[in-house]
Amino acid sequence: MEKLLIKGGNKLSGNVVISGAKNAAVAILPACLLVNDRCRIENLPDIKDVKLFLKILENLGAEVCYIDNNTVEIDCSGVFSHEPLGELTRRMRGSSYLMGALLGRTKQFCVDPPGGCDFGTRPIDMHIKSFELMGAKVDTSRGIVAAKAEKLKGAQIYFDIVSVGATVNAILAAVLAEGTTVIEGAAREPHVVDLANFLNACGAQIRGAGTDTIRIKGVDQLHGGTYAIIPDQIEAGTFMIAAAATRGDVTLHNVIPRHLEIIGSKLIEAGVNVEYGDDTAHVWVEEDSEFKKINFIALPYPGYPTDMQPQLVTFLTTIKGTSTAREGVWDNRFRYIEQLKRMGASIRVEGKLAIIDGVDQLVGAEVKATDLRAGAAMIIAGLMAEGTTEIRDIYHIDRGYENFEDKFIALGGNIQRIQVVEEDYI
Repeated sequence: MEKLLIKGGNKLSGNVVISGAKNAAVAILPACLLVNDRCRIENLPDIKDVKLFLKILENLGAEVCYIDNNTVEIDCSGVFSHEPLGELTRRMRGSSYLMGALLGRTKQFCVDPPGGCDFGTRPIDMHIKSFELMGAKVDTSRGIVAAKAEKLKGAQIYFDIVSVGATVNAILAAVLAEGTTVIEGAAREPHVVDLANFLNACGAQIRGAGTDTIRIKGVDQLHGGTYAIIPDQIEAGTFMIAAAATRGDVTLHNVIPRHLEIIGSKLIEAGVNVEYGDDTAHVWVEEDSEFKKINFIALPYPGYPTDMQPQLVTFLTTIKGTSTAREGVWDNRFRYIEQLKRMGASIRVEGKLAIIDGVDQLVGAEVKATDLRAGAAMIIAGLMAEGTTEIRDIYHIDRGYENFEDKFIALGGNIQRIQVVEEDYI
């Protein structure tokens, strides 16, 4: 096992290159199952979730060839199984996308319920509704999720609640279905758009991705090709907030500025300087400037991302006055708050509302990464804090960020990864 030791007090300064988007990668990789041809995927983040997904594809019969750490070629023409059961699928939330992809490819699937970070219940009723409207019969009675269809037909699908997962699965199932599928109330996140762009590059006919109405005209087959995944909005936002929290001066490269505007707007509201170039974002804090308290709510895109909520709350812990953060997506996203309180933060949680009373200084302490984005928040807290912070359970961080601490070190952060014996966790 490993942990991170962070000595706080350094201002982050310099340049950082943002990796490919985790959330796009875990949607595009299963989409390769719909292609009986070779797909070359570039700008893949070199993270555990991607490696897990590639292993799942290999177990299903796909041929996976690593060109380099961020490029793979995937040939799914030899896929023989529709049952990706086992520990691999139970370890990540994105494995749920195998349902739509396998249903689209083989007209059946048998999968474990998805895993990943624990933010409360992960109902898949909207996923199931989509499959059933397209003609599948779904069975969840045996502790697994199974479905089968004689054939899939286009359908009119309406989501009462915006769901990225259900939107992705409906797209995957509809691409090769007969007729036209219309998804109303669709998620608009950048990685949903990236999935649609990948599939269209392979011959799909998807229109409206990025709006709340997506139309998919089914095609007979898809062809292979080369596709580069978009930059990671969440990694970029994390470095933006880290730069602000340490009163630093950081320029991010390989970003899509419009994906960062809502994050940047909250930083600007708090008194941080943010400027965008064609594919860059520059974040800096003037000497002796004072931050201002702010309020925000995490919502589906184009609202403030829920995956950026812990990082922004961490930044707010040392701003004078009372700020508030409301979680509008997940039921249980505030589990990390107790870790910040160990470092001296003054925060109280009332349902889905966190009330943050600014303190003068965070203090280093022993904390843990309760989930992926909370782990990023703990790194920011450690960089802000006086003294040394020890972060455990960092496997969560490795799931979704490529060379994360190395990038912080290059910016001047004092971070060390060390091995620990298992007994230390008892």
